[in-house]
Amino acid sequence: MKRILLLLIMMSFCINAQTQRFIYELQFKMDSTQSRYEKINYVLDVNPKDVKFYEYNYLRSDSINKATGRYDHQYGGWFPSLKRERNSNKNQNYELIGHDMFSFPSEDKISWNLTNETKKFGENTLQKATANFGGRSWVAWFNKEVNISEGPYKFRGLPGLIFRLEDSGSNFIFTLIKNNNLKETYDTVGFVETYYGTKPLEVSEKVRNRKKLDFYNDPLQDMRRDFKENMQGEMFVMGTKVTKAEQFNDLTKKLQEMLRKSNNPIERDKAMKYE
Repeated sequence: MKRILLLLIMMSFCINAQTQRFIYELQFKMDSTQSRYEKINYVLDVNPKDVKFYEYNYLRSDSINKATGRYDHQYGGWFPSLKRERNSNKNQNYELIGHDMFSFPSEDKISWNLTNETKKFGENTLQKATANFGGRSWVAWFNKEVNISEGPYKFRGLPGLIFRLEDSGSNFIFTLIKNNNLKETYDTVGFVETYYGTKPLEVSEKVRNRKKLDFYNDPLQDMRRDFKENMQGEMFVMGTKVTKAEQFNDLTKKLQEMLRKSNNPIERDKAMKYE
């Protein structure tokens, strides 16, 4: 399979594809103190003019929304979606906080240390590189035969495509599992650059952090307000049937505990300081 993967990549160069789409499987720990992994697939679209990184499930939501002509199908991400110009380290981050989408820029240059160590990945020979980024130490295995200086998330700048990436604590493990050749650049305006057809609020990273802290302090604010405005209705929150407003106090504490336990972002030095 891995041999076929490389052949497909090389064939796609030959027909001058508009977009190279790479699918990475991400294994990650929501709680760094636990051994349990979550799994999710991510898309890396390397387009002629830009690069985009987002959850694979967004494509399914976008397909449904396009078929219905509405932005009704819900989606939300574990980690921010990203967009950057080709050969650039300047990322535009798109992050869902509560029920609102925010966008903020970041400069993310990574200084790699190339080694002579190699290993086999199926029929492919990969070379090892290391770097410190986001408060973690990383090991990347890249293929210099694939002349694309890109990889998952913000990891780019190596003389070849990254096939595998892992931090020293094995909190995050990216593995390339598939690639596609697209004849045209895929329009992501319905799920990266907008949220339900609405443009995200452009903020600074400092404001983004404040918004996340505000959400943590009162994560059920919208539901509490809706409940008060419609006292005759029923509401289920986190699997609990809410019949009186006082229940929101305990539910808020439970959700805050969940947020603290899952406070394990890829960039550890940007983890929120919840009190």
